[in-house]
Amino acid sequence: MKAPSTISTNPAPAGDTHCLVLSVARAFAEEPSLEAVKVDKPQSELAVATLGPSDTMHIRRTVSNRIVHLQQQSSKEARCGLLAGEPNCESCPTPYPSDAVKHLEVRHENGETTIKRLTCPTAPKFWKWRRFPLPKFIPREVHLPDEEHHEDEWKWQFAAAAFCGVLGLTGYFLGEGTAALACFIAAYLAGAWFTAQEVREGLQEGHLDVHFLMLAVAAGSAAIGAWGEGTMLLFLFSLSGALEHYAMGRTSREIRSLFKEAPKTALVLDEQGHEITTPVEELRSGQRLLIKPNQQFPVDAEVLKGGTSADESNLTGEALPVEKMIGDTLLAGTMNLSGVVEAVVLRPAGESALQKIIKLIKEAQHLKAPSQRFTDKFGTTYTWSILALTTVMFFVWWLAAGRAPFVSTGASKSAFYQAMTLLVVASPCALVLSIPSAVLAAIAYGARRGVLFRGGAAVENLAKVNVVAMDKTGTLTTGELQVERVESFPPGREGEVAQLAYSLERFSTHPLARAITRHGKQQGIALVEISNLESVSGAGLEAMVEGHGVRLGKRNWIAEIMPDLGDTVILPAIAKTEKGMSEVWLVFKDLLGRVLLRDDLRPEARGVVEKLRALGLRSVVLTGDRRETGEHLRQQLAVDEVRAELKPEEKVQAIQSFTREGKFVAMIGDGVNDAPSLAMADVGVAMGARGSDAALEQAEIVLMHDRLENFLTAFQLSRRARAVIKQNLVISLGTVAVLVSCALAGVIPLTLGVIGHEGSTVIVVANSLRLLFGGRKTQRSDGVME
Repeated sequence: MKAPSTISTNPAPAGDTHCLVLSVARAFAEEPSLEAVKVDKPQSELAVATLGPSDTMHIRRTVSNRIVHLQQQSSKEARCGLLAGEPNCESCPTPYPSDAVKHLEVRHENGETTIKRLTCPTAPKFWKWRRFPLPKFIPREVHLPDEEHHEDEWKWQFAAAAFCGVLGLTGYFLGEGTAALACFIAAYLAGAWFTAQEVREGLQEGHLDVHFLMLAVAAGSAAIGAWGEGTMLLFLFSLSGALEHYAMGRTSREIRSLFKEAPKTALVLDEQGHEITTPVEELRSGQRLLIKPNQQFPVDAEVLKGGTSADESNLTGEALPVEKMIGDTLLAGTMNLSGVVEAVVLRPAGESALQKIIKLIKEAQHLKAPSQRFTDKFGTTYTWSILALTTVMFFVWWLAAGRAPFVSTGASKSAFYQAMTLLVVASPCALVLSIPSAVLAAIAYGARRGVLFRGGAAVENLAKVNVVAMDKTGTLTTGELQVERVESFPPGREGEVAQLAYSLERFSTHPLARAITRHGKQQGIALVEISNLESVSGAGLEAMVEGHGVRLGKRNWIAEIMPDLGDTVILPAIAKTEKGMSEVWLVFKDLLGRVLLRDDLRPEARGVVEKLRALGLRSVVLTGDRRETGEHLRQQLAVDEVRAELKPEEKVQAIQSFTREGKFVAMIGDGVNDAPSLAMADVGVAMGARGSDAALEQAEIVLMHDRLENFLTAFQLSRRARAVIKQNLVISLGTVAVLVSCALAGVIPLTLGVIGHEGSTVIVVANSLRLLFGGRKTQRSDGVME
């Protein structure tokens, strides 16, 4: 065997993105508890080593993200040789500098690369290794290793459960004999297949849980000839797992939307004014960009020439377009609505507002403690306790009670038979099903009423909420601008103003234009013939109607031709719009007018706030809008508190402040700017119809059809589900306690133990099914349960 090559080497230059060793070196700098990393390219495996207890999954995520980023940045001209299949770093044409990786040792052996800290020779003996699949970068998609969820996995689990049930029934009706035994064995294989994988992963992590005990119970049932009971156990358990994976898969997405939607290229202007298409990640501060209408701004930049309006609702929550003139800042990921602008890059793409939100989401996910079910908290201890008790009682019945060790007689059962009876009755089948059955019933009930729970943690946690934080735009409001009123100067000619505005704006895709066009269609306004329509960048529209010019746009632009109107109306004397409203001005011959628009409140918003107060919940609005708009909203809805002019990171800080006060917080939002807050909150709730993919990804609960009142349905359903779960736990644990006591005393036969065991399971499942039907009689017409 070829001797391993060793390179003693010390962080990588920031610009070097094509070397595995340098990329992993940064992970060592970020994770002090990381001792070593192994990359096995032939086996497509990644292994990390730690010394003592540590957050292995977080370390894995850090290392994996470094490798994924390396794969993403690598090109055919500059690709890491190790990831491309080279045996070692010595064959790389551009090896890393000898002083680039401080206090690290790199070894290559049999296609496996090990990068480890330089430490004492005995330290590796105490390292704890964890192996995972090697992460892979898929172009234009993002693979997050801590979110490996296969959307179709539930189908295979359901098929396995179905096979288990059919084969078990076949074996039961065949009675005894080789054919029946073959059916039961096949049923065992189908029912235990996925559970065995869970057990294997648990053993790799060094712990046992109820999955292991379920397999042990099934094996024990087979050992004493109770194949039917074991098959029933595996069927119910595998079916529960399949249904839970199905519920999770319905609302999961494998492609991280923020990365997918962010601009990939930009038009860079060189010194001669030539347009050069450049990858966004290569943009540097000081470069000039050309951004055309209906394109996203690729990076944070400052306007040099031209003017436009930007849709920043996905980042700031502001529903109204924001005018951008020379010197104004353009935010990466927002939309250029109208004009062509030249801008100078302020900062690289990795430091943009959009990337900051992405970072906030990741940090929030890491900081938020995961929900733990009751059974998970003591599952390992319970499993070890039952296995130990069964082993001890086998020897007690054999050596102390004088029973035969394995062979039963008509008068006396063997010690092994008694031990297996104890193992069967101590099986936590009802306990294991008590929570998932209630959760799945609640998920099914909610789904039929427009509420999607993304897993059981959301069902359990929502009932504990005492503070409900809400975004404004798209959550409490419709998110669509509406024409509030039309004014004319002199008064009485409002219809003419509306007609002219509709006739011009129907050719534009600006949000204000869409609102005016929708208003014209709804009111059945007749169109007038226009000609010579021209869009003036950053100002508005002008055209010819009946041989006269008409201008539609901003107040200042209209004021430029006010002398042509004589002294009839003085534009500066007309009051400006109130906060939270937008205006579009029109001038035609001797007519001056304006259209006022507002983002309307949802009709059900006030009723929801009142209901929240009646339920004892505190309502808080977190918005990026101006304080005046926030105060107006507080008066309209009578919410308990409004915090305005908040950036995405300030919304996260607001959620954290409530958490520090001991509050349990639910956050309702719909935009990209809400995604970090949804991730930080104890329960994130997204509006399903107009919600951004980023918000939907971070939310545990999705309100379909944008019905805000469905939050009340979800909250009350969660309360009922928690009550049912508590009842199920009492039933299951109580039954186990009684049956185990009788088994220890030796006064319960196996048949009666199985009946009691399975009977408690049936009761638990039936109790959970009440969630599917219990709320119908008291459901209001608007979908809210009383």
